[in-house]
Amino acid sequence: MSDGTGASGGLGWPDAPSGPREFSTGLGWPGERVPPQEEPTSPQATEAVEAPADDAVSRETSALAGGRVRTAADLSELAVTVHDETTPLARAAEHSVLARMGARARVAMPRPESTRVMVVANQKGGVGKTTSTVNVAAALAQLGQRVLVVDLDPQGNASTALGTPHHRGVASTYDALVDGTPLAEVATPAADLENLWVVPATIDLAGAEIELVSVVARENRLARALASHPGIGSADVAGDDRFDYVLIDCPPSLGLLTLNALVAGAEVMIPIQAEYYALEGLGQLLETIEMVRAHLNPRLTVSSILITMYDARTRLAAGVADEVREHFADQVLKTTIPRSVRVSEAPSYGQTVMTYDPASPGALSYLEAAREVAQQVTQPTTQPTTQPITEGAPR
Repeated sequence: MSDGTGASGGLGWPDAPSGPREFSTGLGWPGERVPPQEEPTSPQATEAVEAPADDAVSRETSALAGGRVRTAADLSELAVTVHDETTPLARAAEHSVLARMGARARVAMPRPESTRVMVVANQKGGVGKTTSTVNVAAALAQLGQRVLVVDLDPQGNASTALGTPHHRGVASTYDALVDGTPLAEVATPAADLENLWVVPATIDLAGAEIELVSVVARENRLARALASHPGIGSADVAGDDRFDYVLIDCPPSLGLLTLNALVAGAEVMIPIQAEYYALEGLGQLLETIEMVRAHLNPRLTVSSILITMYDARTRLAAGVADEVREHFADQVLKTTIPRSVRVSEAPSYGQTVMTYDPASPGALSYLEAAREVAQQVTQPTTQPTTQPITEGAPR
């Protein structure tokens, strides 16, 4: 046993030295390291390790090890040449920045002599009506056109994509159709795009069809609202502040709201998904357009058919596209819209793909589609064919 004064005892440990000793665990292990302030390679050291004068990289490394370089200013004084090859991520970022800058500097397309009122309609849901409406409108605005988007869908998806509030209490297309509020008081500028205005839609629009049942000439309500707008018309009447395009986003049905749009518009753009189901509903839509032309709006024509969600890897998409071009020829735009994640992501940020990712394939495709639409100003439009589409899957 220990005598009570030492570290040794019956455990067999060595007796503690009588004189001063280094820090130790007391178990026979090596002593602790010297304080870091006395290490020659610590940042607090006052002497730097010398490096070969002809090696810049070694000089930088030695300087960092010896603590000679303490700040960014000291590091910038070192004559070190760094070769940093551009990474794929850096190239993609640079490409996106250049595309955003180029979107603001695009050459403006010629303006039409009078406002073109285009109805984007297809009673089948999920074919890209709203997506095509907002992105073609945004592309036209980037091409120097003044565009008005009328959201006629109670879901208000077009208003969401253009960053426009459309909650209850906001002046919307419901007020224009039911209460007769002038469109000039309802339209608001889009959030991120110049030359683009939006007439939002609220959930109240869902009851408009019921409320308009007893109204006289209920199918002409939107046509009257557009006709009374001071910025819609020819250049002689509306002047330079006129709207060049009015795009009407219709709900996925052939009800009274879609009928109002077909009576108010002069052109119809039909988005068609590159799948066979989209062909089945196209015949019914064309019958409705023929009825509207015969009884309510004789100037209505199908000017554009846009193929959306095109997947070039499948034979089905190519077959649907060939089938549509075979029956509608000149009405089908040469540009097809590919499937793109960026196009689907953009509305979640309250943007169109034209501002969300202008360098993406979807944005570039919609830009080319808008160019085709703008070039139709000088080209005569033809009546759509009534030839029935062959039943059966495309070859």
